[in-house]
Amino acid sequence: MTGLAYWQSAKQCVRILYRYVKSDIITTLIPTTFFAAAAAPLCDIRHLPGVILWIWLHLLQFNVANQLIDPEEDGINKSFRPIPAGLISVRDATVLRWLLTPACLWLSSLYSTYLFTISVILASLFIWYNELHGHEYWLSKNALTAIGLSLFELGGTHVAGCDRSTIEPVALVAVVMSVVIFATTLHCQDFKDAEGDRMIGRKTLPILFPSLARISVMVGLPLWSLCLTCLWEIDVVCSAAFVAYAALVGMRFMMLQGTQADRRSCQLYSVSLPSSEWSSVHAY
Repeated sequence: MTGLAYWQSAKQCVRILYRYVKSDIITTLIPTTFFAAAAAPLCDIRHLPGVILWIWLHLLQFNVANQLIDPEEDGINKSFRPIPAGLISVRDATVLRWLLTPACLWLSSLYSTYLFTISVILASLFIWYNELHGHEYWLSKNALTAIGLSLFELGGTHVAGCDRSTIEPVALVAVVMSVVIFATTLHCQDFKDAEGDRMIGRKTLPILFPSLARISVMVGLPLWSLCLTCLWEIDVVCSAAFVAYAALVGMRFMMLQGTQADRRSCQLYSVSLPSSEWSSVHAY
C-alpha cells in the first residue's frame, strides 16, 4: 500500500469515527468534560486529554452499538451517520462494536479498579439499552440513559481528579442530581426523533403523551435550575441567568415544534441544565 493509500485510509477512519459521535460532541462530550473538570476538580491540566479520551471512547462504544439497531431509522433521522452514509458496512460496524468494549475496559484498568468497575457497568447498560431493547419503552430508555450519562460524569470526574482512589462528596452529590434531572427531562431529546421512533415502534414519551411531555419540559427545566442554584448557594445574578435561560429553552420546546425546531431546542437544552450544574459546582 502506498503512502497516499495509507493517508486516504486514515482519513476514512477519522471520518467514520467523527460521524459516529458528531451529534454528541456538543450535547454530551463537551458538557460532560466541563462537569468533570469542575466537580473533580481538575488538579492538573495534563489530566484533561485523559478526561476527553475516556468520555469519547465510551461514547463511541455506545454510539456504534446504538447505530446498529436500525440503520433504516438513521436514514430518516440522521442520514450522515456512517452506516446509512455508506462509510462502513453493518458487518464491520458489528466488529468495531465488540472491539470497543475491551478497549474501554483496558483504558479504565490503567487508572484504577474503581474506574474499571464503572466501565463494566456502562458496558452492561449499553447491552441492556441496545441489544436487549431497553430503548423501546420510555421508562427504561430514560432511566438507562440518565444512569449512563451520570456514569460518564462520574468516570470523567475520576480521571480529572488528583486522588483517583476516591471521589469528592460534592462530585457525588452532583452526579446524583444528574441522575434525577436527566431521568425527568431527557425525553426532550426524543421530540426530534419522533418520526423514526414511530417507524420502528419505539414508545417514547413524546409519542405516547406529546402534550404532557412538552409541558413537563417547560416546567421542569426552570424548576430544576432553581433547585440547583439553591443547592449550591449561587449568587442572585447567576441564579437569575440560569433560571431564565432554562425557562426560555423550556418555552421554546412548547412554542416551536417540528423536527428542525426540536433539534435546535435539544442543542440548547444540552447546555442549559448541564452547564448550570457544572458552573454551580465550580462556584461552590
